[in-house]
Amino acid sequence: MRRLWLGSEARAIGRGGIRLVAEATGASRPTVSKGAAELDAGVEPAPGRARRPGGGRKKATARDPGLLAALLALVEPTSRGDPDSGLRWTPKSTRRLARELTAAGHKVSAKTVADLLHAEGFSLQGNAKTAEGSQHGDRDGQFAYLNSQAAAFQAAGQPVISVDAKKKELVGRYANKGREWRPKGSPEEVNVHDFPDPALGKANPYGVYDVAADSGWVAVGTDHDTAAFAVATIGSWWRSAGRERYPGASCLLVCADGGGSNGHRVRLWKTELARFAAESGLEVTVCHLPPGTSKWNKVEHRLFSHISMNWRGRPLTSHQVVVDLIGATTTATGLTVHAELDPSAYPTGVKVPDGDMKDLAATGVLQRHSWHGEWNYTLHPPPEPETKR
Repeated sequence: MRRLWLGSEARAIGRGGIRLVAEATGASRPTVSKGAAELDAGVEPAPGRARRPGGGRKKATARDPGLLAALLALVEPTSRGDPDSGLRWTPKSTRRLARELTAAGHKVSAKTVADLLHAEGFSLQGNAKTAEGSQHGDRDGQFAYLNSQAAAFQAAGQPVISVDAKKKELVGRYANKGREWRPKGSPEEVNVHDFPDPALGKANPYGVYDVAADSGWVAVGTDHDTAAFAVATIGSWWRSAGRERYPGASCLLVCADGGGSNGHRVRLWKTELARFAAESGLEVTVCHLPPGTSKWNKVEHRLFSHISMNWRGRPLTSHQVVVDLIGATTTATGLTVHAELDPSAYPTGVKVPDGDMKDLAATGVLQRHSWHGEWNYTLHPPPEPETKR
């Protein structure tokens, strides 16, 4: 239609019209001439086309039939039989791929590389945390056992808690991931380097999530994350919140990871729980999650995740700021969180002798369950001594 319009203007002018129309519109003389010739021949414009069939610049893959195969060999070297590709250990940006292809004799631009990759179903993607490594053969069985224990405890009105230690946080003016709304051009100023401040140290949050009440209890420690600190937090929760919430409770179910300060191999964890059972009078049953499944612990995605979202983009300038931010965490579904500072010292390297563990088993304080006793066990309060008549 453009050519026909140019040709019609040239014919209307008459002699010299092709030159004048070309100069006025910026079109080439051959284009104006073709338009005039097509108009004289009675050619009608094809709907939806600007060029005649076969016209226009050829696609890069048509000009270079080996371009696509060379590109895919660079993007997927191992699956294309080239494990020694020079790009195997480098970021595969479109500019780098274009340079490599051009050096190999396939002259192409970065934009063309991007278009070809999109056409082949490629897109920019990050890593996906899906590979869990080797799985224990009784993983599903342990989950079923843990769920049955939790259902039985809750049906009987007994408390069920999920516990774990949150990631240690640097205290001071350090960058914290995430963003929050602030006046434009006035970001929170933090330190350039993340070197720990010896005077402030780190914050060690340990959380207790009450499954039935949808509430959290977090102790922010200033010393080490040890089994003694973990059990002390459970004790604080029980004395301040659990005992009042469950006045008729006679037992407690603790769901914990298999490692860390509350790991199933940690002797101090069990001896401290035995002390807590004696002090509280509760039968404390512990069910550990199977190996490699710590992210499935309820305290992780029902408590810790919301804490991380609540303090995103805010530097944790002091331990009290950490406590206040944790305590201000709520959700639309009703989660409430209590946080408090625990300045007590919890030394590392505390050894529990073999004899102490044998005594726990011999006296019946530590009773292993028939199903994976290393993961599931109950700590009973010591029997009351008989009074002499």
